[in-house]
Amino acid sequence: MIKGFKMKLFPGMEEEYEKRHNALWPEMRDMIHEYGGKNYSIFLDRETNVLFGYIEIESEELWAKSADTAICRKWWHFMADIMETNPDESPVSIDLAPVFHLD
Repeated sequence: MIKGFKMKLFPGMEEEYEKRHNALWPEMRDMIHEYGGKNYSIFLDRETNVLFGYIEIESEELWAKSADTAICRKWWHFMADIMETNPDESPVSIDLAPVFHLD
């Protein structure tokens, strides 16, 4: 299953966002895989600071459970100062509807 979503960075945080992801914690990477995520990419629209995420997941149910892990919550806290977040520090993330796919 393919999942697309968008998030938003605060102005001036583009380099910091990329820096933090280039040094992704091994335990965060392991958690993503453990909860069915693979082939994960995030793209930035530099004009709007909107991030576009693409991830292949085993199931929505399994992926949703990743939000309850301690490492995910720690990552959200780590990222909360550079992007739009919800009161629980999860990123404001809007799912995008798939409209075309070609293998």
